[in-house]
Amino acid sequence: MREIKTRDGRTLAVEEWGVPGGTPLLYAHGTPVSRLARYPYDEAFTERGIRQITFDRPGYGYSTANPGRRVADVAADMAAIADALELERFGVYGVSGGGPHALAFAAAYPERVSRVAVLACTAPRDAEGLDWTADMYQGNRDSATAAAQGREVLTAHLAAASGPNLKDLLPEAEQAVIAEPAVASMMQAAFAEAFRNGQDGWIDDELALYALPWGFDPADITVPVRLWHGERDTLVPPAHSDWLAARIPDATLVREPDAGHAGHFRATPSTLDWLLGAD
Repeated sequence: MREIKTRDGRTLAVEEWGVPGGTPLLYAHGTPVSRLARYPYDEAFTERGIRQITFDRPGYGYSTANPGRRVADVAADMAAIADALELERFGVYGVSGGGPHALAFAAAYPERVSRVAVLACTAPRDAEGLDWTADMYQGNRDSATAAAQGREVLTAHLAAASGPNLKDLLPEAEQAVIAEPAVASMMQAAFAEAFRNGQDGWIDDELALYALPWGFDPADITVPVRLWHGERDTLVPPAHSDWLAARIPDATLVREPDAGHAGHFRATPSTLDWLLGAD
């Protein structure tokens, strides 16, 4: 692990995987996990010559909390990481709650992004014309409702609803994928690390994703974007990616008919190929 300082003195925890000196890809993890979250089969990175870079968003793991942060605010943190690692132009991707943060970086720093990919990504809470909670798993609907009522209500809701236990946060349809030994081992470690210092990261993430405006317009993204979504996803219904694809100028949407939310694991190798320039 490496610790990087932001301009306002916060700490960001960063991890690297794959090939040192390889082609850099910056990854934004889902909610609520940590920098230890990633595609768990390392050969996907080593065989492609990828230097995979992950980080704890503020409040998760070893990264200092940043209460009140919006999705757009994390873009500057990602830029600080890129500066510290001397990265000039590179691919960016994110899964689920990490997807909006990957898009935020692309919107704010297009000159530094070659391509951006998001898998099972949420749309903005204030997305015009989108019924945001339609077809959504009840647990996420409840969190969104609590987040809309503010930090105090959300904090109480998450404390009562969690434990936290990862399996309790996912519908039964997702259990088969996360039960795969490599996935389960990685997710357990990534989930536990997320709560090293409490629930601040989770609370701030849900407020940013479920209640606050993102702080940027997806229509302003000028770099190529690939969106992937499983049509059986109930954690983040596929209508979210439909909405994003209709608004991002250079966007390609891939919908997987038989996949749920956790299907993003199996979609990662093709996503990596696309990020590296294979269409």
